[in-house]
Amino acid sequence: MRVTGLLCYCRAGFEPELAAELAARSLAAGFPGYARTERGSGFVVFFAEDAGALSRALPWRELVFARQKLLLMADLPGLDPKDRITPILGALALAGPDERPAYGTLLVEHPDSDHAKPLSGLARAFGNALRPALRAAGLLSVRDDNRLPRLHVCLVEGDHLLLACSLIGDSAPWAMGVPRLKLHRDAPSRSALKLEEALMVLLDADERARLLRPGMHAADLGAAPGGWTWVLTRHGLHVVAVDNGPLRQHVLDSGLVEHLRADGFRWQPAQSLDWMVCDMVEQPRRVAARMGEWFRQGWCRQAVFNLKLPMKKRWDETVLCLDLFRTSAGVPLRIRARQLYHDREEITVLAMPEVVS
Repeated sequence: MRVTGLLCYCRAGFEPELAAELAARSLAAGFPGYARTERGSGFVVFFAEDAGALSRALPWRELVFARQKLLLMADLPGLDPKDRITPILGALALAGPDERPAYGTLLVEHPDSDHAKPLSGLARAFGNALRPALRAAGLLSVRDDNRLPRLHVCLVEGDHLLLACSLIGDSAPWAMGVPRLKLHRDAPSRSALKLEEALMVLLDADERARLLRPGMHAADLGAAPGGWTWVLTRHGLHVVAVDNGPLRQHVLDSGLVEHLRADGFRWQPAQSLDWMVCDMVEQPRRVAARMGEWFRQGWCRQAVFNLKLPMKKRWDETVLCLDLFRTSAGVPLRIRARQLYHDREEITVLAMPEVVS
């Protein structure tokens, strides 16, 4: 396929951070390029001389501010609202796959921005019209086929769309890059969704099965009112919930929770734990250094924690904090960081041993 650039979705307002990340990472990988975006748009287009090679050098799992990473094939502005399908078929013919069908699934979506949200109804209706046309042209599998790349139509305006595709295994499997989670009625707080999403996005299915087993032991630093503790107990983990504030009673009633009224920055476990999680509101550098100490001292094997970012130079602060964490830990770690859908002015970090048993 003919790839002209990368199309990455992000949280609206974080386009400069994503653009800075793509520029820094592409330069480090030897594929310098440039970004095109507008603040509040919810997406960034990044151009490089060899966009296909750049995509391979920037795996989706390693990107922090990108919810989704797509291969851009065409930018189609000024479309006739009465016929958007013909230009799409023409652009795909120019992309020219040697084997057909080229795509296993079609996703018609829009950026997650206030400006683009009114396009959701058009996206659904247009998807229903476009699928049979693509199948008739032999471009789309008759039934969804997860072995083939996904075709994405991103509606920027009613008369402007971006045509892209995603590769299985190197992109988010969810529309718009957003896993749809519903807050459980028993969840003590909405923060539970952040940890649920982190475990879904930052771990693959095999890792979740191996690393979140009933009977494991964990600590939740800054636990009150118990959202993250509650998520861990739903996986059958025994949790020491560390916070001077109260926990919801039904969390304590699970029989899997010990509540310690203590400072999460000072408390340390008597023995090594399988997991440590932390969502304390504190300066990100202080959190990064403390999280590193947990690994340096061998107090945990895996951790999930949040870093609350400043209002300016958030990509620079992200790089600094992750480097500080890695240096403070002093042991080889596999680190994945992402600004999740349920995050706000923060990123979520997963850390585990370089070789996971």
